[in-house]
Amino acid sequence: MARAKGRRPVSSRDRARYWFDRTLARSTGTMMGWLVITCLAVVLPVSVLLAWTDPGSPRSLSGRLTAAWRTSAETLRLGAMTGTPLRMVLSALLGLVALLCVSTLVGVITNSLAERMAELSRGRSTVLEQDHVVVLGWSDQVTTVVGELVAAQADRGTPASRAGRARHRPRAVVLLADRDKSEMERALAARVGPVARARVICRSGPASDPAVLALVSPRTASTVLVLPSAGPGADAEILRTLLALRAVIGEGPGGPPVLAAVRDDHYRAPARLAAGSRGTVLETDTVTARLIAQCVGRPGLSLVLRDLLDFAGDEFHVTDATAFHGGPFGAALLGHADSCVIGLLTPQGHTRLNPPADTVVAPGSRLIVLTRDEGTARSGDCRHLVDPSVIATDRPPPEEPARLLMLGWNRRAPLVVAQLRRTARPGSVLDVVTDRAVPGPREPEADRDPDQSGETTDGARLAVRFRSAALSRPETLLGLDLAPYDGLVVLGPDPRDGPDLPDDWTLVTLLALRLLEERTGGRELRVVSELTDDRNRPLAPVNPGSDVIVSGELTGLLMAQIAQNRHLAAVFDELFSADGSMICLRPVGTYVRPGSEATFATVVAAARDRGECAIGYRCHDRRTTAPDHGVRLNPHKAERREWSTEDQVVVVTTEGTAPAHPAGAPRQEVEEHGP
Repeated sequence: MARAKGRRPVSSRDRARYWFDRTLARSTGTMMGWLVITCLAVVLPVSVLLAWTDPGSPRSLSGRLTAAWRTSAETLRLGAMTGTPLRMVLSALLGLVALLCVSTLVGVITNSLAERMAELSRGRSTVLEQDHVVVLGWSDQVTTVVGELVAAQADRGTPASRAGRARHRPRAVVLLADRDKSEMERALAARVGPVARARVICRSGPASDPAVLALVSPRTASTVLVLPSAGPGADAEILRTLLALRAVIGEGPGGPPVLAAVRDDHYRAPARLAAGSRGTVLETDTVTARLIAQCVGRPGLSLVLRDLLDFAGDEFHVTDATAFHGGPFGAALLGHADSCVIGLLTPQGHTRLNPPADTVVAPGSRLIVLTRDEGTARSGDCRHLVDPSVIATDRPPPEEPARLLMLGWNRRAPLVVAQLRRTARPGSVLDVVTDRAVPGPREPEADRDPDQSGETTDGARLAVRFRSAALSRPETLLGLDLAPYDGLVVLGPDPRDGPDLPDDWTLVTLLALRLLEERTGGRELRVVSELTDDRNRPLAPVNPGSDVIVSGELTGLLMAQIAQNRHLAAVFDELFSADGSMICLRPVGTYVRPGSEATFATVVAAARDRGECAIGYRCHDRRTTAPDHGVRLNPHKAERREWSTEDQVVVVTTEGTAPAHPAGAPRQEVEEHGP
């Protein structure tokens, strides 16, 4: 039959290779047979050549064949016995059996070691630890959480921490996520750095699988943290993980506290039920929106909060108040030389920040203080450090209504608008410029679709006006008139709606605003911008009067702080709330006369007389100096300095907020249960 048209003739070499490949693929025995044939094809000719060329070999044919046999047998480890053919065959048989047994033993050991190493590299072995912190899930917050826990662990060896902080710090941090173990370790090493005294143990697998979750021993942990991922189903995955924790730990008393974070407030109540009585649930979008809204009128606030939340400096602690039982709360404000008191923890477990100075400290109450460690919060009378002659007596003028501009829109924007409506001065105006439609499910009821230019109002407090513009075009940004505005908010797109790197749009917008600032004669714009990656913070072209909010870092810092002390959940909830106490930066002239020299104790006394708790200051001369930008928290009460007009005092206050919750009333956005 004629050869098919266009088909290339198959060579003998290709046929031989195809036959050889098929033969090898049949079975292991065939492969071993070819291995024996290949060895004999090489060993036998070479052994004969060596025997024939050896000057000391026998001259007879039988003698040289015997020498060739011995060389081959020694090479193949088949035995070198000579004599009758039967003895030589039996010797070769014993050699083959010995070779098979040794090879099998080596193969078994090698495979077992390889499987064990592969299992260890996959992170599927059980963790046998006590009082460790378990971190479940992988997200933008994981490096911040692990880094802060490592920083807390590193302080165990300091003398000051042994008295207080050390007994609360974990001996290991165990991370479980559905990612490759080696990849997690490399990412943590790149972002966190050397772990010092702390041990970071990574395990791989889905945290929502009870069998996998049991590998990290959550029953013996001191705290369990559940991190939200960036995917669209992140909150649902949080619920599954909390249910898996309940299945592994059980619902009885004695289990570790559980701290979880959800993005959408619709999942907060189900997450609280899934977490049980030991659970605390944070709603990250609401917390981020509150911080953005609070920073709009208080430039520098983000620097203060970042210093408060990390473990590098002073932190909030709950300490003994026996020395002040039965006395007024105002006496405790000047009762610590190296700590700043901000509130009370009542015997019933309720948190009261910045209570009235005449509030009686009931027996059993504890103080909430800003200090280096619990062991450093020692009482000491500082009233002799107060100089009443330099305390300002004039009341500052009331704040004027503000005009604000918001550029961009994302899922947190409606929450930011809602927070601004509750905190803005009556008569304020917010202009929103965006190039996309507002998502309906989370839109405030009074807001309109920004595709339809118009104005909405919330009584006489804040007017919200929307306008559409192509913000992705640089000429649109450069054409904005920023002169009428007192503050700006820049919100980047959501990761799933925008480009792969949503911070790129934010950085471009900040560059355009900086150019506009230079065109307007150097007028400093107060900009509050939101970023998703902390590595982009140094790239943000902002002036010292602006704030950069990294939402993932904020959530991670909060979770790390609450993981060390569950009482801080209520503290941070009120500080980020629009209803209760908050942190403010006020002009120093509100408390002491500018140009005068006074101790920080004098500032604390002046703030107490105004119904506030002073916790630090910001030096205007150092506001451009990294890394603190002039922020000084918890200075010694005896610290004396000359206060300039541009300096600011950091206080905890309730002035200017909506009516606070009744004392001890439960909050809404952070749910905490249990003692």
